[in-house]
Amino acid sequence: MSAINQFLLKNGLRIAENPCVSPDFCLDWPALSADVKAGKVTEYRKSRFATQAGEFTLVENAAGDCAWKLHGAASPLADGVAHAGATFFPASWANLLKLKNLIQEHDAASTIFPTGAARLGRSTLGVGARFTTLHWPAVEWAMSALEVGLTANQNSIPRELVYDVDAMLGHRLDTVPFPFIGTNVPEGHQGQSVEGMSHGCVLSKVKTGFHHRKIAWSFNADHQPIGGKFDVREDALVKGCLLASYITFDLSPELARNQPARLADLPAGVVTKVRDRVGAALDAARGRPPGTPLSEADFIKLLCSVWPSLQKMKRRDEKYAAARAAAFTTDVGRKYLRELSIDELPGLTTPGTTAIMLALCEVLGMPVNFVAPAFGFQKNTPYPDNAALQQLIEAQWSVCQQFGVSIGFHSGSGKSAENYRVMGQVTGSALEIKTSGRYTYEMGVAISQSKNPADAALWRDWYKFTVDMSVAGAFSTDATEQRLARIFITTSLENHAGAALDGARGRAQGAPRQDVFASPAACRAALEALPPSAEHMIFFEYNFLYVLAAGGKPEKSALGDHTPAGYRQRARFYAVSAETRLRFAQRIAAYLIFLAENTGLATKERCAATSKLLASYTTLDAMLGDISR
Repeated sequence: MSAINQFLLKNGLRIAENPCVSPDFCLDWPALSADVKAGKVTEYRKSRFATQAGEFTLVENAAGDCAWKLHGAASPLADGVAHAGATFFPASWANLLKLKNLIQEHDAASTIFPTGAARLGRSTLGVGARFTTLHWPAVEWAMSALEVGLTANQNSIPRELVYDVDAMLGHRLDTVPFPFIGTNVPEGHQGQSVEGMSHGCVLSKVKTGFHHRKIAWSFNADHQPIGGKFDVREDALVKGCLLASYITFDLSPELARNQPARLADLPAGVVTKVRDRVGAALDAARGRPPGTPLSEADFIKLLCSVWPSLQKMKRRDEKYAAARAAAFTTDVGRKYLRELSIDELPGLTTPGTTAIMLALCEVLGMPVNFVAPAFGFQKNTPYPDNAALQQLIEAQWSVCQQFGVSIGFHSGSGKSAENYRVMGQVTGSALEIKTSGRYTYEMGVAISQSKNPADAALWRDWYKFTVDMSVAGAFSTDATEQRLARIFITTSLENHAGAALDGARGRAQGAPRQDVFASPAACRAALEALPPSAEHMIFFEYNFLYVLAAGGKPEKSALGDHTPAGYRQRARFYAVSAETRLRFAQRIAAYLIFLAENTGLATKERCAATSKLLASYTTLDAMLGDISR
């Protein structure tokens, strides 16, 4: 038994209430084998799929341990147990990788596993979540109802997901700076492992029968850090992201070293090819007379500054390809999409910068499907000027078209319908929008409306946590933490006042509230006078930190806790009522319909019909039952 499975079993942390921590979806195979023979398992009839070895279905016991049931006597996987004319195999990570080959060798068009097929390398929505996996069935429903494939699993690694469970158990996880709370939080602050997340998203699709719809979907290993301190563990990152069908390369760790190459270090042939490719692309993009030169000084400066990071990106890309070639036997199983994140370069990204970066990737033999420039987006905040946004996107799109590359919009949550329409119209829906920040908020809305007593208690504790974090931050000695906390507090108070008071009678929206920060007690009193709401900025900014906070405590030392205390806190969310799960699923699906319509990924007519169907459900079972219909 692996160390992580021993840890989970010893502490009573079972998959049913804490999924995706271990790479395996069976922690105790002897116990599950006994349950199989005693008939104490649930068989998911819609999970059935075929391979050359025979047909499989998925079974699960009350603890959440799963097994693959082969309807026959073959033994293509490890640790099989025969029973009643079938053979059962534990849902281990090793067996999952073998099963991927069996499935894709039999049917290259299978959609059980994530791929880069269909339009996924051209048009998609990135659906991540910063706290649990409870949103997955709703995403499957939305894809099924809209008949649109999405990036249905997306998280930053190792920032949000544990990249190596053994490193976690050995207390070797690094930390991630969170300036808005004035401290560092351990990596993997969601708690689950990247392999566990990879495994779980596949099982979710077969449980609901989504794979019968033959709609391709993808899994994005987001913000894969290149260079810097990550050099020493890039092999572990590659290993963990084996099932990801879409890699986002984040060059910022290497760029932060600020160690540009010398021009003499660059191959002359590369410099010439990039210069020619960039010149031709900008000429075509801007309609300039052919041969109009770039600023040579700016070209060389940027080229030298990014060359070390591009070399390391090339090395990492080769490792991703080699890992897939070694593990998988089919072309579809080995293929993956690429995104280049350049939004971390200083300032708004210029078209020239985009052209140089895309040309470098092309010349180095790793062309990208998406590029993410910096547009000045703020999370959960609409872009204030649609005309200006259109101009920014048009400038980038004129370059991207020359390379056949779509635009990735990072920090894409919470923009206005008009913002999304501009994105879709300018690019012809050749885009990707990352929306991971939205879904924790949607759970906040869903649970705050629940009539279930346990849900109500969780909501009270969760909201109070964000108030406590806000007040502590507002009086922190860390200048950045204090400034941001006061912005969150002031915005929450003013937005509520603006909504509740008539402008002629009440305090003008935006007026200062100096009294609020007279003392911590005054600040707390002002916040506690607000009706608890997921709409408040304090909740949106701090909410995701609660999920793995040991004991639900707001102390910084409790955040991102990978001990049993942290995981027991996470289990509270998996215990929410059926009422909350339905409302949460409906809100997730409604948001995806909204995005699909406004970006042009689906027609207005299809979205209207889908919205009507979504509103008709009174139980989650009825909603999920329609996924494979």
